[in-house]
Amino acid sequence: MKVALQGRAQIGETTQKTLYENAGFEIIEGPARTEDELIELIGDADGAQVGTIPDTSRRVLEACQNLKVVSRFGVGVDSIDLDAATELGVLATNVPGSNTTEVADHAVALLLSLTRRLYDAITTTREGAWANQPKINGQYYGQVRRLSGHTVGIIGFGNIGRAFATRVRGFGVSRIVAYDPYVGQLSGDLYGVELVSLEALLSEADYISIHCSATSESRHLINAETLGKMKPTALLVNTARGPIIDGEALADALESNVIEAAAIDVTEIEPIPSDSRLLRIPNCYVTPHVAGFSPVFLAETAIRQAENIIFALSGRKPHGLANPEVIKTIAVMRQTAGGRWDGYPDFSTALQL
Repeated sequence: MKVALQGRAQIGETTQKTLYENAGFEIIEGPARTEDELIELIGDADGAQVGTIPDTSRRVLEACQNLKVVSRFGVGVDSIDLDAATELGVLATNVPGSNTTEVADHAVALLLSLTRRLYDAITTTREGAWANQPKINGQYYGQVRRLSGHTVGIIGFGNIGRAFATRVRGFGVSRIVAYDPYVGQLSGDLYGVELVSLEALLSEADYISIHCSATSESRHLINAETLGKMKPTALLVNTARGPIIDGEALADALESNVIEAAAIDVTEIEPIPSDSRLLRIPNCYVTPHVAGFSPVFLAETAIRQAENIIFALSGRKPHGLANPEVIKTIAVMRQTAGGRWDGYPDFSTALQL
């Protein structure tokens, strides 16, 4: 069996290379910044570890006719054409829950940076304003806010949304509401969270944190119209995916005081262009898509990413499968000799567990 690694093998407690070598894989590794380079790298490999850039598009998947499983680093799979993968019989795997702790922590940190004006206070103090311009401190006294007694809204109530709810509850908030059309109130009850409509959340929440997936339904979910439904004192945090927010609409809303402030770790285009309006707006904090990272995450996820490919090709259940409908496609393919899964173990029972 052959595996292609986009970039260099990640190092954990055990190296990915060791895992593959022990499982009898031939390893090919190298950079791939374009689709053509990704096609060349994967070639006739059985499995491929891929990142966010370039997309693992239909063109890539169709060109790599021996490919059976693609393993994405981390939770997101938005760079993989899931429809094409399902149609072609390719497993699209990820590592769900691998950085839940990191992202939830970062979301809380961004929210606190807004309520406590941390960036502004640190910056002006470092510049000597505490001693030389004491009136600035006077401004902060009247502008910093508390979480206690306020309503927090969560858009997307999956693993990270729930972890965020658990953390923010400890600050004594009066109410936590969430919007997620795929989650029922029973799940909300376990966390003391009220599931409401998007309209109700936007109009009632003092602080809003986004934790939903990037899909066609969620693209520009936060736009000029939805921003206009928020309180003028609302604070918005996004540690999910950039395209969920219309960046231009957010810039307009911040500049015209439609909402008070925002803190985002993700942007529509990454890296964010250095001339972006969002970087020039004082009431907008931007971090460089670092919410999910820590040494623990990097080590553990690297191993699980490799295990996804090893498990799938040896008939075991991968850590995460983003396109479960592919099981039916592969079952049909197995009825015809010579397909990409010919001779490989039947894992369908394991995947449905």
